[in-house]
Amino acid sequence: MSDEPVFLFLATYDTEADAKLDYDAVKELHSAGVIGTYDAAIITKDADGKVKVHKHEKPTQHGAWTGVAVGAVVGILFPPGLIIGAAIGGLAGGTIGHFWKGMSRKDVMELGELMDESSAALLIVGKSKLDKAIDKAITHAVKTVEKEIKADQKELDKEIKQAEKEAEEEAK
Repeated sequence: MSDEPVFLFLATYDTEADAKLDYDAVKELHSAGVIGTYDAAIITKDADGKVKVHKHEKPTQHGAWTGVAVGAVVGILFPPGLIIGAAIGGLAGGTIGHFWKGMSRKDVMELGELMDESSAALLIVGKSKLDKAIDKAITHAVKTVEKEIKADQKELDKEIKQAEKEAEEEAK
């Protein structure tokens, strides 16, 4: 395993609109070169507890994780029966296993509890520590948490590329 960990940031919100405001602020940080490769999505829950992942576009165009990283984390936090649509592309290949091995049970429980307490969240998975830059951008959140995932970035990149390739082949 390399010494380049992966970071996960979760912010919870009272409304999807507030989450979208902070999502846009994160995109601006990326455009300005403040943060590098990342994957982000807004996650909402309906009255029945069903979870939906909202991807607005690919946040990174070069070496894009295109939703696979977020999908893998969502797949860990929620049972597949609660997830609406095909938002869990990260389940392809070994990507979900990579995240599962890199997170402690305590981390998974903490993230799940935060999601249970809110109706919307912004989930960001990145290759670099996000806290200082994200703290400046996330201004509408009720709660935030950042976790270091013990995952090898190079191996994770391989897993994500394989999952993306498999998804493209299935779409044909």
